[in-house]
Amino acid sequence: MTRPDQAAAPRTWRKPPFIANPVLRYGLWLVVIVYLVWAFGSLPFNWARISEGLPRAARIFGGGFPPSFERSGLLITGFKESFQIAILATLMGVALSIPFAVMAAKNVAPKPIYLLGRAVIIVSRSFHPVIVAILFVAAVGFGPLAGILTLTIYSIGFVGKLLAEEIEEIDWGQVEAMKAAGAGYLATLIYAVFPQILPRQVGLSMYQLDSNLRASAVVGIVGAGGIGGTLMNAFGRYDYDFAFAILLMIIAVILVSEGISGWVRKKIW
Repeated sequence: MTRPDQAAAPRTWRKPPFIANPVLRYGLWLVVIVYLVWAFGSLPFNWARISEGLPRAARIFGGGFPPSFERSGLLITGFKESFQIAILATLMGVALSIPFAVMAAKNVAPKPIYLLGRAVIIVSRSFHPVIVAILFVAAVGFGPLAGILTLTIYSIGFVGKLLAEEIEEIDWGQVEAMKAAGAGYLATLIYAVFPQILPRQVGLSMYQLDSNLRASAVVGIVGAGGIGGTLMNAFGRYDYDFAFAILLMIIAVILVSEGISGWVRKKIW
């Protein structure tokens, strides 16, 4: 029989552990700690070099204040080129990612086409944009064309993968209804598949434009056009105040683009 004091005692809920077995749970923690100790202990940190570099870093950051906007013409030219690279690469990459996403969706593509589409997306995502930019600079020369081709490949890999996964998760009832009405493959894609992924497509396109704006500054460092080349030249000439002004402008542009993309996504959803 339950006593009154026991009946009045409140019951507390505790979140169950991610790994129920305590031996396995604490064993994994021990393995992680041992690995971190081993990793930090085996890395060749040159503490003398680091201590010598701290004054140089302080000198660089000190030389960047206050930022100099005197050469605004170079800033405008560099950002104009970066915008052109990002917008063209996004348009081309998103346009090409749609057919590759259809090819890479196993529920709407035959097995050989599916494997081909997945292979293209995997290859597009396998390399960092800087590596791809170096290859295109060697192939087509310095300038914005290398940056456009680089970010187009980058966009195909990212947008194509997420769109393919979105296609594989669509409501199959609309597809069956179109097939029951006698619609062909292309009509089924246009009227049953694409309307379901359209909001996701727009959101991915806006995000990819943001990502390409950031990446255009990075690939420009290796000669693929954009504001990155101007930034690299500023560091090479020890114009740290101008380089810091470029960094501030990059942050401002990304903040503005984030706000615009957020507003567009709210209007869509």
